[in-house]
Amino acid sequence: MLKLFMHKATALDSLSPPTAAMTSEPQTQSPDIPKPDEAAEAVGAALAWNPFRHPKNFASMFRLWGKVPTTKTEHAAEVALLAHGGIAVSTDDAPAASSSGTPARIIDVEIDDSGNYIHTLAITGSSSSSSSTNDTAKPRRNLVMTHGYFTGIGFFFRNYHELSKTEDWNIYSIDWLGMGRSSRPSYTSKRLGSEDERVANAESFFVESLEEWRKRMGLDKMTLCGHSFGGYMSTLYALKYPEHVERLVLISPIGIPRPPEGYDQMLREGRGPLRRPRGTTPEPDSNKVSNSSVNSSTDKGATLDPPGPSMRRTLFFRVAMGLWERNYAPQWLVRSVGPFGRRLIDMYVGRFVWLPEEQRASLAAYAYQISVLPGSSEYALGDILRPGAFARRPLVDRIAGITVPITFMYGANDWVDSTGGEEAIRELGGRVKTSLFHVPKAGHNLHLENPADFNRILISEMGASI
Repeated sequence: MLKLFMHKATALDSLSPPTAAMTSEPQTQSPDIPKPDEAAEAVGAALAWNPFRHPKNFASMFRLWGKVPTTKTEHAAEVALLAHGGIAVSTDDAPAASSSGTPARIIDVEIDDSGNYIHTLAITGSSSSSSSTNDTAKPRRNLVMTHGYFTGIGFFFRNYHELSKTEDWNIYSIDWLGMGRSSRPSYTSKRLGSEDERVANAESFFVESLEEWRKRMGLDKMTLCGHSFGGYMSTLYALKYPEHVERLVLISPIGIPRPPEGYDQMLREGRGPLRRPRGTTPEPDSNKVSNSSVNSSTDKGATLDPPGPSMRRTLFFRVAMGLWERNYAPQWLVRSVGPFGRRLIDMYVGRFVWLPEEQRASLAAYAYQISVLPGSSEYALGDILRPGAFARRPLVDRIAGITVPITFMYGANDWVDSTGGEEAIRELGGRVKTSLFHVPKAGHNLHLENPADFNRILISEMGASI
C-alpha cells in the first residue's frame, strides 16, 4: 500500500527525483539574496512537530496520532521556506521577521460568503514614472503563479526574488482552493455520473474560484503562469475568460496529450505507459523551440509495457486503478499514518539533492504542514486524470480555442514529455504566438532545479506579453 501511494504521488506532483545531470551541478541562488539568518527560529518551530526528532519512547509517537499542526506552525514553515529565497513576509497581523529581503505580503483573500479564501503571496510596488513632463505613472502589470498538485506557493521560493526585480510588475502566487494553505471546503465528486459531468464539476471548482479571486483582487489583466496541474487549470481559465489573460505560461503542464494507442486495452490488461527514462533526451543546442521548428513526430511520449506483465504487476496496477477511480490521494496516506507521515515527506524531499540541506529541511517542513490539513480538492485529481496521468478530456482537443499567446516550458529531463506542447502548438496552427523552451539540467520541477534559467526565460516572456 505504501509503495502504491508513493508511486502515484511521484507521477503527479512536483516532487520528482533528481537526474544525474542535476546532482553534479547543484543550482545556486543569486548572490544578492539576503541570507535568512532570522529564519532559524521559524525553521525550528516548523520542525518541532516531528515525533521522530524527540520521542522519549516509541509509544509517545502514537499519543500524537491525529494531532494537526496549528496555523502558527503552518505559517512558520511557510515563512522559513520563503526566507531562503530572500523573501521577507508580512501579514495583516504581523510585520516581517526580517528587515532585509524582498518585502511580500501574505493575504487570505475571501472569495464567497461562506468564508472560503485563497491563500495569496503578493509582491507589489509603486509604478515607475515616465520621463515626460506630465510625469504620468506607468501602470503595473500582473504575473499570477499557480502551483502543481501536492505543493503550494512555497515551491516557488527560488523564483520570487528575481521575478520581483522586473520593473512595473506585481507578482502574485496563489494556493488553489482546497490546497496549500487555502481554505478546505468540502469537495463533492460526480464520479457516479457521466465522465463529462465528472470532469466539468472538477474543473469548474478550480476555474471559478480563480475567477472569484481575480475579481476580489481587482485585476483586469494578468499573465497566468501555471506548473503541472496548475498549468492544466490555467489553460482552462484562459479558455473561459480570455479577456483577463495577457499570456499563458505553462510549466511542464499535465493533461495535454491524448493517451497512447491501445490505452484502454492496456488498462484492462493491467499494463501502464512507460515514461521516457530520465537523462535519455540530449540537451538541445538552444533552449528555445519556435513554432516553426516543431517537428511532425507522432510520438506521444509514452509507450506500452511489453506484453505479458507479471501477475504481481497486474494485481498492483488494478488496485492502483481502483484507488485512483475512487479519488484517493497521496495526502490521504500522509494523514492516515499519523506520526509516520512526516517520514514519508522526508523521504520525498530527501531526494532533492540539488537543494542545500537547510533548504531541503525547510521544504520538507512546509510540505508536511500543507499535506496533513483536512482533505478537500485533492480528491478532484481522479475526476480530471485517468491512470497514467492522461486527462479524461485532453487539452490538445480543446486548446484550439485559446486566443492568447502561450509559452511552454519543460525540463530537459522532464517526465512530462514536451511532445504534448509540440502537438498543442500544431493544433493552434499559428493563430496565436507560441514558444517552447527546454530548461537544461532540470526535470519536472524546473523552477526549483534550475531557477537561474527558469527565471531568465520567464522574465523574457513577461516582456513579450506587451
